[in-house]
Amino acid sequence: MATTYGVVRYGFGLQLPQLSAELGIDAATAGLVAAGAFASYCLVALLAGRLVLRRGARPVLWLAATLGATGAALVATAPSVPALAVGVVVGGGAAGAASPALVVAVGATVSPGVHADRAQAVVNAGTGVGVLLAGSVVLAAPLAWRPMWWAAAVASVVTATVVDRAVRWPSVVERVARGPDAATSEVSVAVPVGLALLAGAGSAAVWTFGRDLVVGVGGLGERTGALLWVLLGVAAVLGALSGDAVRLLGLRGAWAVTATGSAAGTWLLAAAPGHVPVAALGCVLFGGSYTALSGVLIAWAAALRPENAGATTARLFVALTAGQALGAAAVGALVAVTGQRMTFLVAGALLLLAGGLALGLTSAAARPRPDAPETPGATGTLAG
Repeated sequence: MATTYGVVRYGFGLQLPQLSAELGIDAATAGLVAAGAFASYCLVALLAGRLVLRRGARPVLWLAATLGATGAALVATAPSVPALAVGVVVGGGAAGAASPALVVAVGATVSPGVHADRAQAVVNAGTGVGVLLAGSVVLAAPLAWRPMWWAAAVASVVTATVVDRAVRWPSVVERVARGPDAATSEVSVAVPVGLALLAGAGSAAVWTFGRDLVVGVGGLGERTGALLWVLLGVAAVLGALSGDAVRLLGLRGAWAVTATGSAAGTWLLAAAPGHVPVAALGCVLFGGSYTALSGVLIAWAAALRPENAGATTARLFVALTAGQALGAAAVGALVAVTGQRMTFLVAGALLLLAGGLALGLTSAAARPRPDAPETPGATGTLAG
């Protein structure tokens, strides 16, 4: 997760100021490239969800490793913007395969119940570790973006090898026949899908243009911008607490809190991109809240479809990333019209809307399915 999400998927936004200076990428083009990476994620995640059911999770892990290594290598050697775009788009698909594979791996390796919820949240928080590492590299050597992508290519293969040997892979997941509650279940899944789309659109501003905002608009130095990204990564590791947040607040409450926190972080960056303490607080709020928000989606998938949580997680993460794809393209276009700060205010409003809607729309989605097996802490997890 640290490699495919934190470095390969979000590394483009981190290094956008340097890439713009060296290769001449403008805001609209950057938005389209980011949108392409998000779209690639969606396509691969949909494929991965099917492969998990038909072939098992292990081949999906290696699909993630192959895409991550190939995409990172293409970025590392890119001589032009089109070549760079191809690498970013190919690498963006790696994370789409990683999530469903690792959800199944954790579910088969860790005892069910509270420990499994925490383990899923901890693995998901690996995104923050990757953001932290990538930000640290930029902080130490702002111009060395190509070596970082070469390291990501190697790490994609090495980490997949370690995971492959460390977990217990289940046999091919059986496709469970749909019962009479199938229609109700589809309605329930539709609610988090819609909320994830909205939250994804709102989050695209920070992930794609966050560092560019504080450096280009706020006037902060390259190293200061990288340090803020490191803070974002450190805070994102706190997303490991999302499993406990769901048990304490319920799915609706945890989603509302994390979406609102993401909105607050986005607004703080827009309010004072050149004021380091405010921008730092914005990065911390966004990093921790967004990663926890994605962890809530994993818990939601397990609650709605415990028999195929990997495929359902892929579906919800596709919705989140589809929103990011649309949001990245819209943000890139809107920046040219209203400027980055106003665009970030709009993005924060979308996140706040996603959090508010959760409190009124998810009562049905938060109920366990009649045929869902009870697990320790289930009542706390699903309570609204």
